[in-house]
Amino acid sequence: MPWRRTRDPYAIWVSEAMLQQTRVSVVIPFYERFLRDFPDLPTLARASEERVLARWAGLGYYRRARHLRAAAALAVERHGGSLPRDPDAFAALPGVGRYTMGAVYSIAFGRRLPVVDGNVERVLSRLFALAGTREAFWSLAASLVPARQPGDFNQALMELGATICVPRSPGCEACPLAARCRAKALGRVDDFPLVAPRPATRRVRVAAALLESRRGLLMERVATGPNQGMLDPPWAASEASLRRRLSRAGFALADWREIGSVRHGIMNRMFDVAVYRARVKAGGSAASPGAAGSPGSPREWLSRRRLRDAPLTARARKALALESRLN
Repeated sequence: MPWRRTRDPYAIWVSEAMLQQTRVSVVIPFYERFLRDFPDLPTLARASEERVLARWAGLGYYRRARHLRAAAALAVERHGGSLPRDPDAFAALPGVGRYTMGAVYSIAFGRRLPVVDGNVERVLSRLFALAGTREAFWSLAASLVPARQPGDFNQALMELGATICVPRSPGCEACPLAARCRAKALGRVDDFPLVAPRPATRRVRVAAALLESRRGLLMERVATGPNQGMLDPPWAASEASLRRRLSRAGFALADWREIGSVRHGIMNRMFDVAVYRARVKAGGSAASPGAAGSPGSPREWLSRRRLRDAPLTARARKALALESRLN
């Protein structure tokens, strides 16, 4: 993994931000592209939010990207363009919790700080046959971190949980801690850790429209929620409500037709998105010059070329991929 080949605090910080709730195999190409565009803290601090979100597009949980950029700006302002030596000062930056603080400062600075994520919690739970609270695991992890090479120790625990001590069918025969594992000795590996039942997935049906004019494809900037600042096609709860919304906005549409559907999951909701395509007639108030397209406006016309580097939601990318397969 590329972030294991560096002790650069900034690069490690970027990797830890990306790895939260995202698989390693997904993160690697995003991490490498992000560091090519934003190789150091000052470069990230100077970048626009839109550009940062565009490079993050596809990873999800976009608040991480906004926090990373905001924290970079504060680090430049308060700490001369580098991470502070004091981990508590680092923890005061936006989006930095104790896991990120422990990971970055144990790996980059050799500080004796613990990390607890889902992988570490699973390893410790099985190793000690412990069904405790998250706080109990933090206390246990803190007691185990050695003074020498704490970063290596923390990375080993994380990777043991990610590669061998996995949730289902763990590779106990390859585990270097198997002889000491209390859950294995009891024959109860699958009983640890205790996992709360996941909420049932809720299916949601919505409709989205790919509207094209001579100025490009219409996108709307998301105002709130986890996708805030990203660009999304106009959408509504149904085809009828979507067409009414577009009509009220002043769009005169032609060649309206459904081109297929895509599926997109967010947390415990699964969206079934019916995708429609239409042409916006010239002369409508909403399609006239100046009505949409200025940077930061709620609606923007994007050329096909601009779409490649725009901060699109995952739903938008899937809808566009569906359209491209039909062309």
